[in-house]
Amino acid sequence: MSPRAAPTHAFGEELASLDATATAEAVRSGELSPIESVRAAIARARQVDPTLRAVACWDDERALARSHWGRGGDFAGVATFIKDMTDVEGLPTRNGSAAFAHVGPARATGEIAQQMFDAGMVCLGKSALPEFGFTPSTEFPDDEPTRNPWNPDRSAGGSSGGAAALVAAGVVAIAHGQDGGGSIRLPAACNGLVGLKPSRGRLVTDPHDRLLPVRLVTDGVLTRTVRDTANYYAMAERVHPSRHLPALGDVSHPVERRLRIGVMLDSPARVTLDDATRATFRSTVALLEELGHEVRPVEAPVDAQFAQDFIHYWAMLAFAVKFGGKVLFDRSFDASALAPITVGLAERFRSNIASTPGAIRRLQASAAKVAEATRDLDVVMSPTLAHLPPELGHLGAHLHFDIVFPRVEQWVGFTPLANATGQPAISLPLGFDDASHLPIGMMFSGHMGEDGLLLRLALELEAARPFPTLAAVPAT
Repeated sequence: MSPRAAPTHAFGEELASLDATATAEAVRSGELSPIESVRAAIARARQVDPTLRAVACWDDERALARSHWGRGGDFAGVATFIKDMTDVEGLPTRNGSAAFAHVGPARATGEIAQQMFDAGMVCLGKSALPEFGFTPSTEFPDDEPTRNPWNPDRSAGGSSGGAAALVAAGVVAIAHGQDGGGSIRLPAACNGLVGLKPSRGRLVTDPHDRLLPVRLVTDGVLTRTVRDTANYYAMAERVHPSRHLPALGDVSHPVERRLRIGVMLDSPARVTLDDATRATFRSTVALLEELGHEVRPVEAPVDAQFAQDFIHYWAMLAFAVKFGGKVLFDRSFDASALAPITVGLAERFRSNIASTPGAIRRLQASAAKVAEATRDLDVVMSPTLAHLPPELGHLGAHLHFDIVFPRVEQWVGFTPLANATGQPAISLPLGFDDASHLPIGMMFSGHMGEDGLLLRLALELEAARPFPTLAAVPAT
């Protein structure tokens, strides 16, 4: 067996260990200037990205210029990256795909990115993702993959893999992500981060997503601390309160009441867990019991048909991309450059198109089904992923669809349900595998609108079992 690759991170730099909340506080107090914060983040990014390959495109010159403006906000002077599925004025949006090799710069900034900028965050560029976020590993047919900073031989996850790698490596403390089947929670688990998929409608919504029969995708952030995630959502709620969801409430303190927590070891797809994930599940159950929560085993509230319906809907999106890319995105779109998995998903949909109405109907009904099955519980806990992040190449984008997609199904079995139902779910790094030097995430799902409860529970768990950080690990 070849020796494990050494971790890659930028925590040797003084400001890298500050989370976003501490950075913003230092800027407000005058202890740190925005230009110092941004310049240091750019240096960290330039230091580690030759190994991590997490940056899709750079915007550091404009970032330095913007940091002189002195914009206020809750996160003033905090550097960040925007996932390359969201428009930022002046930068190309390539969606992780060679099909957009010749796309021009965006003419306007997307709503969610603008909200982050209005809060004072400074964009250093775009973070990498696999093509259209269709796979859970940030790998490409003809380019270097994004690497996991804990173990660069392993996957950083996806689709927000670039964002997760940059946060875990200490480049930035907070980065934008999007979650359509686990794409925030999966890379959070791979990289030892906090990753909340919020309730549908908690944040501003992309106009294109509002047209879909099942709105799977939600935006969010990846962070190293629960308080950063909580403070981000508290800020977002002040500027864009949801008319259809209960308020977050106070997310500055851990949960006080003891919760009824269902623990689910088997996913709807009945994927097989590895030993390290199973051990972390058991230790997390024990921790919950030690904290006084009522814990009981529960079965998956949906059956294997759900997994097939979700895949079919995902394939429908790939079909729309392949055959409608020029209309949906940009006239420069080149379908002949699409990765094998996108083409394979599109063909899978075409061969089974007649099942679409039934699949959509069942996915739409999943929210009520899950709500009824869990009405006597406050939270459901499960693994985030079935096994540790695989070696790079196992989910390679160059592989034929028939090879790679069964592997995807065996790794990602727990996260898609919350995308279909719209309920909130958060991944927390509550385990660690010494042999592979990789963190392990556990996922907590709540009822629709109960994002605040999940964040308060996360604060309690973070205090009881502090999360692993690369800041304490020697780097190359």
